[in-house]
Amino acid sequence: MTDPVAKLPSELDQLPDRDPEETAEWAASLDAVTKAAGPHRAAYLMRRSLQHAEGAGIALPKLLETDYVNTIPTSAEPAFDGDLEMESKITAWNRWNAAAMVTRGARYGVGGHIATFASAAWLYETGFNHFFRGKEGDGSGDQLYIQGHASPGIYARAFLDGRLSEQQLDNFRQESGGDGLPSYPHPRRLPWLWEFPTVSMGLGPLSAIYQARFNRYLTNRKIKDTSNSHVWAFLGDGEMDEPESTAALALAAREQLDNLTFVINCNLQRLDGPVRANFRVVQELEGAFRGAGWNVVKTLWGSAWDELFQLDTTGALIRRLRQVPDAQFQTYATRDVAYIREHFFGAEPALAELAKLLSDAKIAECFYSSRGGHEARKVYAAYRAALEHKGAPTVILAQTVKGYTLGKGFESKNANHQMKKLSIDEFKSMRELLGLPIPDSAFEDGLVPYGHPGADSPEVRYLQERRAALGGPAPARRVHAVALPEPEERAFKALYKGSGKQEMATTMAFVRLVKDLMRDKETGRRWVPIVPDEARTFGMESLFPSAGIYSPLGQTYEPVDRDQLMYYKEAKDGQILNEGITEAGAMADFIAAASSYATHGETMIPFYIFYSMFGWQRTGDQMWQLADQLGKGFIVGATAGRTTLTGEGLQHADGHSHLIASTNPASLNYDPAFAYEIAVIVKDGLRRMYGPEAENVFYYLTVYNEPKQQPAMPEGVEEGIVKGLYRFKEGTPATADAPRLQLIGSGTAIHWALEAQELLAADWGVTADVWSATSWGELRRDALESDEALLRGEERVPYVTQALSGAPGPVLAVSDWMRAVPDQISQWVEQDWSSLGTDGFGLSDTREGARRHFGVDPQSVTVAALAQLARRGEIPASKVKEAREKYGM
Repeated sequence: MTDPVAKLPSELDQLPDRDPEETAEWAASLDAVTKAAGPHRAAYLMRRSLQHAEGAGIALPKLLETDYVNTIPTSAEPAFDGDLEMESKITAWNRWNAAAMVTRGARYGVGGHIATFASAAWLYETGFNHFFRGKEGDGSGDQLYIQGHASPGIYARAFLDGRLSEQQLDNFRQESGGDGLPSYPHPRRLPWLWEFPTVSMGLGPLSAIYQARFNRYLTNRKIKDTSNSHVWAFLGDGEMDEPESTAALALAAREQLDNLTFVINCNLQRLDGPVRANFRVVQELEGAFRGAGWNVVKTLWGSAWDELFQLDTTGALIRRLRQVPDAQFQTYATRDVAYIREHFFGAEPALAELAKLLSDAKIAECFYSSRGGHEARKVYAAYRAALEHKGAPTVILAQTVKGYTLGKGFESKNANHQMKKLSIDEFKSMRELLGLPIPDSAFEDGLVPYGHPGADSPEVRYLQERRAALGGPAPARRVHAVALPEPEERAFKALYKGSGKQEMATTMAFVRLVKDLMRDKETGRRWVPIVPDEARTFGMESLFPSAGIYSPLGQTYEPVDRDQLMYYKEAKDGQILNEGITEAGAMADFIAAASSYATHGETMIPFYIFYSMFGWQRTGDQMWQLADQLGKGFIVGATAGRTTLTGEGLQHADGHSHLIASTNPASLNYDPAFAYEIAVIVKDGLRRMYGPEAENVFYYLTVYNEPKQQPAMPEGVEEGIVKGLYRFKEGTPATADAPRLQLIGSGTAIHWALEAQELLAADWGVTADVWSATSWGELRRDALESDEALLRGEERVPYVTQALSGAPGPVLAVSDWMRAVPDQISQWVEQDWSSLGTDGFGLSDTREGARRHFGVDPQSVTVAALAQLARRGEIPASKVKEAREKYGM
């Protein structure tokens, strides 16, 4: 006789059963309950048993999904620490002014979003009044990642607080006049208010996790005690579809970042419609976060639902909520009560009986507006639970209605994200709903007015008193500029001297420089080395035992290479952030460290080193986030160029990152050829970013893995290195009338130019001067600034024009990048210009083979130089053909 219930293989089959008879009795009891009271009762008892076991300290796997109800029942909500009536008035003013600001801006076609803040108003207001610590108290305050589309509500609150004027609100999204407000949280555009740019969706949650982690890093390294700082990230449920949004959830749980709270506004809508039309996004998110190890608090239903849950003696209501997909629940919010009675309560007899006990008004209240995210007490309870939970980060899943209080024309409509204004009649209806004392006469000019109860009103006094108690205004960005002392010259001098007969790649030269700088007594501890799991590739393993790899647990094991000099050492106060295989995570690390001077008043010097192909191409959006956040530091694209790492093939062959980097105004991009150039650039970078007149810029350096003899620094080249161009080696004419030209090389290409210089002289009697272009981008930046000066009537000659002025012959530029990189400066070069580069896809080959393939090897440079001279009539064209044959081309 077979078992009536098919038994699937399980890990339990591998465990010894010490009492099979007792096990059978438990199974029989469960079968009996299922038969007598139904599967729902059996499931309830099982879950109660698991809950009891967890409370008793019995280690069991946790359920990944709970019922579609509030985590904190009404009976367990803590006392509300504030004046709810007063906070309701403040919230009403903020709702009004946020909608008025966007609507008034619609006159100029500048757009804006109304519906997001309307749904999240209480999520923010509760935090501002009770939880968000400001920067004027002890420590650094809290870090707030505001959802980008909710910015009008934050501006509205700053207006009520007296931090913004009506004129500024009227200049929302109109910044060119100098007194406007950026569309979203942009620190570069409004640096006294915004700390973190978040509107490039997905980057906010990723950055928030690494910011919370960096806070712990600062504490563990005894740079600053950040134990009172809490990171709050406000996100949309649709935003969680971005891969970056969930990329680091496991890290946050693994490192027990209980200083971090995600608040996800689950209004069930993204930009074009429902988030999970046929499913339930709240349940999906709960499973994802619980599975990653987070504490989950669901705040779904408002107090109007309490009566319904109390009447649900059969569990039918809970079952029905678990069945209804998001899109259907959105539809309920837009249909009449008869529709809800038929389609929701009519699903099973027990629900139909329950509905008979409810008035139409009660059903309307529950399905149209009563959501947990719209009630201060429920939001307060969730936030309090998040702060009290220890050992894991918390996510709050708060359900709201998108467009709440904006009227039936907005609420839960698929198109409400694109709707930019309300009519005067809709505003008047909103006024009545919010109970605001705004007279009809205020609309006489055809515009919706801003509303303010007065600078000395009870509402404003309450708001300001609450903020004062929490440490001052929020959000707020504060910079206490403290210049770092210059490092000792000794570290730089080591590279100035060159390597003699020893060969050294510029990647190794950079790492050696930073290693020496990390020993500096004054600034060494402020360096933050960041690497995505390729430290050994870049020769950084020597830093492991001396600096240590950061881990909040320290090292709980004996490393396999402990008996070696450069063993793998993790430490609680480790300085290196070795992130594993995540360039996005490493870049988020960099951003947190790069802006620590503002976030925590502690200047750090991050350097992030990676395969150059996997920087600007893979995480370019974060580079822009870094620029917007006014971050500083050194980004290092190692194993750079299209032909220096050719064994790895196409996907590792970077010939374009400098072109992408040139699009970012905050990025200063250098392609040094020699070790001493790296030393000069880094020294000047430290001055520009961390000196008395610190600039809000960051550096992108490309370094190469090709070992070469590093020459000593010639005299007087420092200015040219920093500005981007200097003559490295002048050619010696064989005769007074020898043809002449200028060869410009950057990075590893300088060696091809130098060899071509010798070939031109020895084989063809042509003299070439070789120039090192340390930065095509800085040469172009200077030239553009010169052009702008001319428009203002100022005479200014670009540096590249000055440097090459009078140099005889044409100019031939060569690099390991696509030709568009050096061609950036061509229009400011007075000589005839041509360039060679590595356009096209990379390939696997030897360096020599790849360079011949792209036509940038020394012989190809020589032929190109002869062709340029032939076009000018300075040598016979036959010489070019002869050279091709001679070099096997």
